[in-house]
Amino acid sequence: MRGICILLALLSLSATLFSQAGGELRFCLRSEPKTFDPLLVDDDASLSIRYLTGGVLVRVNRKTQDLEPELAESWKVSKDGKQITFKLRHNLTFSDGSPFSSEDVAFTMQRLMDPALHSSTGDAFRSGTGSVSTKILAPDQIAIIFPAPIAALDRLFDQVAIMSAHSPKKEAAVLGPFMVADYKAGSTLLLRRNPNYWKKDSQGRRLPYLDSIRLDIQPNRDVEMLRFKRGELDLINVLDSDYFDRLASSSPALARDAGASLDSDFMWFNQVATAPILEYKRAWFRSTNFRRAISQAINRDDLARVVFNGHAQPGVGPVSPANKFWFDAKLKAEPYRPDAALKALQADGFHQQNGSLYDKSGNLVEFSIVTNAGGKPRERMAVMIQEDLGKLGIKVNVVTLDFPSLIERISQKFNYEAAILGFRNVDLDPNGQMNIWLSSAEDHAWNPQQKSPATAWEAEIDRLMQAQASAADPKKRKESFDRVQEIVAEQSPFIYLVNQNALSAVSSAVAGANPGILSPQTFWNADRLTLNPDTQARR
Repeated sequence: MRGICILLALLSLSATLFSQAGGELRFCLRSEPKTFDPLLVDDDASLSIRYLTGGVLVRVNRKTQDLEPELAESWKVSKDGKQITFKLRHNLTFSDGSPFSSEDVAFTMQRLMDPALHSSTGDAFRSGTGSVSTKILAPDQIAIIFPAPIAALDRLFDQVAIMSAHSPKKEAAVLGPFMVADYKAGSTLLLRRNPNYWKKDSQGRRLPYLDSIRLDIQPNRDVEMLRFKRGELDLINVLDSDYFDRLASSSPALARDAGASLDSDFMWFNQVATAPILEYKRAWFRSTNFRRAISQAINRDDLARVVFNGHAQPGVGPVSPANKFWFDAKLKAEPYRPDAALKALQADGFHQQNGSLYDKSGNLVEFSIVTNAGGKPRERMAVMIQEDLGKLGIKVNVVTLDFPSLIERISQKFNYEAAILGFRNVDLDPNGQMNIWLSSAEDHAWNPQQKSPATAWEAEIDRLMQAQASAADPKKRKESFDRVQEIVAEQSPFIYLVNQNALSAVSSAVAGANPGILSPQTFWNADRLTLNPDTQARR
């Protein structure tokens, strides 16, 4: 009798899950996606789309942080760290029905590592000079050979969405749980269930459970929160602290705080030689004393307390303290020291006169900070920095731009003086930051795509990043990357401001959500999320 009851309970649970399957999950992208090409992704919106549509050989579980098999059922890294061999799953197809094989992996890697593509994802694999080669061993087996050892090589493939070598649909042919069905620029992106997705649940039912995901493009956080409260949206992946506190007060079950995140917000100065800025300003920005002084003049404790209501910690450097192994514990957040800042400026010939600061040639010290419109925390941080620096006599102008215009300015036209933005860290390993720290990289924000390092310290960071990437011993890797963090603290190419907590909002209509600190926090398991029947009926 007891066995029959258990069986009935299991059948009931299965029926409940089945009734919850289907429906449309809804949330917002904060900006227009820059690209649908998975190998060219470097903005938040495009990252979200790649995660939901792209099939990868292996996946870092966003909750456990373990590496799990995906399109590859197994893999092996050679002892010298230069080669990885994947054994692929059989009988998989892209969303358009074209077959998946080792040819597609070879095509993807060859395109990814083509220097002409300028892929920031590809930068993570550049541990040494020379080309990457592929060797197709069988339709279901491929070896990828690198010119130098790469530590934690297998984990990097979490970011490589496999493209079809033969489909005429190109990047529209995907291996992930969802596929792009419709896109209205400035309005909405609709993802539909990939009918050929290979995964099944423990009952043998095909995933994903959802029929579709609707992503509205909405930079306005007030509108986003209003729509969430009305039940028009099902989650908010990254929630600002003000909204979190208000939601936690009225609906505590919907507000999720996963703790200190890996993400950081920071400020930097434009040092690009061809940038359309005045030469004397470029000289300021290239001065270590100037950058260090600006860093010392910023009150990070106030930023964390006022802007984030305590849901943040003063920023330390390239690695958040939440990353227990890789964080350099010798480093501390820069304390607020306006007197030390003024002395550093005076060492470069700056002087105060009638409440304003001038350089040694008599030029008024004035510059603009650009940041993204609609991002209230960054706008507030910019205003507070404006006030802090004003105490030294520095005039700061705050300029907010829509996200596409901002990205164009800082990564293509280089028409800006200083910027406040942040990076979403999707991996614990420093190899995931190769696209930031290599002087030749696309995301080397203050002076990207250098043909050779512009400074000795950037050359040293190049050497250290390649050394840690090729070392087999985790202790040696950490020694190299600790030194990178220390050089960044000494030189301040990025002025780290805060590390935010991973705050999010999840509607009670969503079942299966389990937010974590790794991006994407709320929809990392989107193929297993379900909506309750009442929500489906209303839509």
